[in-house]
Amino acid sequence: MTLAESPAERHREVAGVFADRVAATRDWGTPAPVAGWTARDVVAHLVDWFPAFLGAGGITLDPGPTVTDDPVGAWRHHAGAVQHLIETRGDESFTHPYAGTHRLADAVDRFYTADVFMHTWDLARATGQQPGLDEDFAAVLLAGMQPIEELLRTSGQYGAPVAVAADAPAVDRLMGFIGRDPRWAPPQ
Repeated sequence: MTLAESPAERHREVAGVFADRVAATRDWGTPAPVAGWTARDVVAHLVDWFPAFLGAGGITLDPGPTVTDDPVGAWRHHAGAVQHLIETRGDESFTHPYAGTHRLADAVDRFYTADVFMHTWDLARATGQQPGLDEDFAAVLLAGMQPIEELLRTSGQYGAPVAVAADAPAVDRLMGFIGRDPRWAPPQ
Protein backbone atom coordinates (compact mmCIF):
# COMPACT_ATOMS: atom_id res chain seq x y z
CA MET A 1 0.00 0.00 0.00
CA THR A 2 1.34 3.42 -0.89
CA LEU A 3 -0.09 6.33 1.06
CA ALA A 4 -1.76 9.27 -0.64
CA GLU A 5 0.35 12.32 -1.48
CA SER A 6 -2.10 14.96 -0.25
CA PRO A 7 -1.82 15.78 3.45
CA ALA A 8 -5.59 15.45 3.95
CA GLU A 9 -5.79 12.02 2.36
CA ARG A 10 -2.60 10.82 4.02
CA HIS A 11 -3.97 11.88 7.43
CA ARG A 12 -7.24 10.09 6.70
CA GLU A 13 -5.37 6.88 5.83
CA VAL A 14 -2.86 6.99 8.70
CA ALA A 15 -5.49 8.00 11.29
CA GLY A 16 -7.73 5.25 9.94
CA VAL A 17 -5.09 2.57 10.46
CA PHE A 18 -4.53 3.89 13.99
CA ALA A 19 -8.31 3.90 14.57
CA ASP A 20 -8.46 0.24 13.59
CA ARG A 21 -5.74 -0.57 16.16
CA VAL A 22 -7.57 1.48 18.79
CA ALA A 23 -10.88 -0.26 18.10
CA ALA A 24 -9.26 -3.70 18.40
CA THR A 25 -7.50 -2.93 21.70
CA ARG A 26 -8.89 -5.00 24.57
CA ASP A 27 -6.43 -4.21 27.39
CA TRP A 28 -5.69 -0.52 27.76
CA GLY A 29 -3.28 -1.16 30.62
CA THR A 30 -0.89 -3.37 28.66
CA PRO A 31 2.68 -2.01 28.51
CA ALA A 32 3.73 -0.19 25.34
CA PRO A 33 7.20 -0.03 23.76
CA VAL A 34 7.72 3.48 25.15
CA ALA A 35 9.16 3.06 28.66
CA GLY A 36 6.51 3.71 31.30
CA TRP A 37 3.64 3.92 28.80
CA THR A 38 0.59 1.73 28.39
CA ALA A 39 -1.63 1.30 25.35
CA ARG A 40 -3.89 4.02 26.77
CA ASP A 41 -0.91 6.37 27.08
CA VAL A 42 -0.14 6.00 23.37
CA VAL A 43 -3.62 7.26 22.49
CA ALA A 44 -3.48 9.97 25.18
CA HIS A 45 -0.18 11.24 23.82
CA LEU A 46 -1.63 11.78 20.35
CA VAL A 47 -4.90 13.27 21.60
CA ASP A 48 -3.18 15.59 24.09
CA TRP A 49 -0.06 17.03 22.49
CA PHE A 50 -1.43 18.11 19.13
CA PRO A 51 -4.13 20.51 20.39
CA ALA A 52 -1.41 22.26 22.41
CA PHE A 53 0.78 22.46 19.29
CA LEU A 54 -2.08 23.98 17.31
CA GLY A 55 -2.98 26.29 20.18
CA ALA A 56 0.52 27.79 20.11
CA GLY A 57 -0.39 28.95 16.61
CA GLY A 58 -3.85 30.22 17.57
CA ILE A 59 -5.94 27.22 16.49
CA THR A 60 -8.33 25.45 18.84
CA LEU A 61 -9.81 21.99 18.42
CA ASP A 62 -13.12 21.21 20.10
CA PRO A 63 -12.47 18.85 23.01
CA GLY A 64 -14.08 15.44 22.95
CA PRO A 65 -14.28 12.51 25.31
CA THR A 66 -11.26 11.92 27.49
CA VAL A 67 -8.90 9.05 26.82
CA THR A 68 -9.29 8.04 30.46
CA ASP A 69 -13.04 7.56 30.05
CA ASP A 70 -13.31 6.47 26.42
CA PRO A 71 -10.10 5.93 24.42
CA VAL A 72 -11.99 4.77 21.33
CA GLY A 73 -14.38 7.74 21.38
CA ALA A 74 -11.56 10.15 22.20
CA TRP A 75 -9.56 8.98 19.19
CA ARG A 76 -12.56 9.07 16.84
CA HIS A 77 -13.45 12.60 17.91
CA HIS A 78 -9.87 13.86 17.77
CA ALA A 79 -9.04 12.29 14.40
CA GLY A 80 -12.29 13.66 12.96
CA ALA A 81 -11.53 17.16 14.27
CA VAL A 82 -8.03 17.09 12.76
CA GLN A 83 -9.40 15.80 9.45
CA HIS A 84 -12.01 18.57 9.38
CA LEU A 85 -9.33 21.14 10.15
CA ILE A 86 -7.13 20.01 7.27
CA GLU A 87 -10.03 19.86 4.83
CA THR A 88 -11.49 23.26 5.73
CA ARG A 89 -8.42 25.32 6.64
CA GLY A 90 -5.49 23.38 5.22
CA ASP A 91 -4.42 26.11 2.80
CA GLU A 92 -4.13 28.73 5.56
CA SER A 93 -0.75 29.83 6.84
CA PHE A 94 0.11 28.46 10.28
CA THR A 95 2.89 29.87 12.44
CA HIS A 96 4.18 27.97 15.45
CA PRO A 97 6.68 29.76 17.71
CA TYR A 98 9.23 26.92 17.45
CA ALA A 99 8.29 25.10 14.25
CA GLY A 100 8.04 28.17 12.03
CA THR A 101 5.51 29.05 9.35
CA HIS A 102 3.94 26.43 7.10
CA ARG A 103 0.77 25.85 5.18
CA LEU A 104 -1.52 24.36 7.87
CA ALA A 105 -2.02 21.08 5.99
CA ASP A 106 1.75 20.69 5.66
CA ALA A 107 2.31 21.37 9.38
CA VAL A 108 -0.26 18.71 10.27
CA ASP A 109 1.36 16.28 7.85
CA ARG A 110 4.94 16.88 8.94
CA PHE A 111 4.51 17.14 12.69
CA TYR A 112 1.38 15.15 13.45
CA THR A 113 0.48 12.58 10.80
CA ALA A 114 4.05 11.29 10.92
CA ASP A 115 3.74 10.93 14.70
CA VAL A 116 0.46 9.02 14.39
CA PHE A 117 2.16 6.74 11.85
CA MET A 118 5.03 5.95 14.22
CA HIS A 119 2.83 5.51 17.28
CA THR A 120 0.63 3.08 15.36
CA TRP A 121 3.55 0.69 15.67
CA ASP A 122 3.65 1.26 19.44
CA LEU A 123 -0.06 0.55 19.92
CA ALA A 124 -0.03 -2.44 17.60
CA ARG A 125 2.97 -4.01 19.31
CA ALA A 126 1.55 -3.37 22.78
CA THR A 127 -1.73 -5.05 21.89
CA GLY A 128 -0.52 -7.95 19.77
CA GLN A 129 -1.73 -6.52 16.47
CA GLN A 130 0.06 -6.13 13.17
CA PRO A 131 1.12 -2.49 12.65
CA GLY A 132 0.21 -2.53 8.95
CA LEU A 133 2.49 0.41 8.19
CA ASP A 134 3.42 1.52 4.70
CA GLU A 135 7.06 0.69 3.94
CA ASP A 136 7.43 3.52 1.42
CA PHE A 137 6.23 6.16 3.88
CA ALA A 138 8.47 4.71 6.59
CA ALA A 139 11.43 5.06 4.22
CA VAL A 140 10.49 8.68 3.44
CA LEU A 141 10.22 9.53 7.14
CA LEU A 142 13.53 7.85 7.92
CA ALA A 143 15.30 9.65 5.06
CA GLY A 144 13.94 12.97 6.32
CA MET A 145 14.94 12.34 9.92
CA GLN A 146 18.45 11.01 9.42
CA PRO A 147 20.01 14.35 8.40
CA ILE A 148 18.64 16.01 11.56
CA GLU A 149 19.41 13.16 13.94
CA GLU A 150 21.35 15.31 16.41
CA LEU A 151 18.50 17.82 16.63
CA LEU A 152 15.97 15.02 17.15
CA ARG A 153 18.05 13.30 19.83
CA THR A 154 18.66 16.51 21.76
CA SER A 155 14.91 17.31 21.70
CA GLY A 156 14.30 14.47 24.14
CA GLN A 157 11.49 13.14 21.95
CA TYR A 158 13.41 10.12 20.69
CA GLY A 159 15.30 7.38 22.49
CA ALA A 160 18.77 6.15 21.74
CA PRO A 161 18.88 4.37 18.39
CA VAL A 162 18.52 0.59 18.34
CA ALA A 163 20.83 -1.21 15.92
CA VAL A 164 18.90 -2.70 13.00
CA ALA A 165 20.34 -4.40 9.92
CA ALA A 166 20.80 -2.06 6.97
CA ASP A 167 18.73 -4.39 4.80
CA ALA A 168 15.87 -4.68 7.33
CA PRO A 169 12.41 -3.48 6.26
CA ALA A 170 12.01 0.29 6.31
CA VAL A 171 9.51 0.16 9.19
CA ASP A 172 12.04 -1.76 11.33
CA ARG A 173 14.80 0.70 10.44
CA LEU A 174 12.54 3.66 11.28
CA MET A 175 11.57 2.13 14.60
CA GLY A 176 15.21 1.45 15.43
CA PHE A 177 16.11 5.02 14.50
CA ILE A 178 13.52 6.48 16.88
CA GLY A 179 14.65 4.21 19.70
CA ARG A 180 12.32 1.22 19.43
CA ASP A 181 13.50 -2.37 19.29
CA PRO A 182 11.68 -3.90 16.31
CA ARG A 183 11.67 -7.22 18.20
CA TRP A 184 9.87 -5.71 21.21
CA ALA A 185 6.89 -7.59 22.59
CA PRO A 186 4.89 -6.95 25.77
CA PRO A 187 5.94 -8.94 28.82
CA GLN A 188 4.12 -12.25 29.15
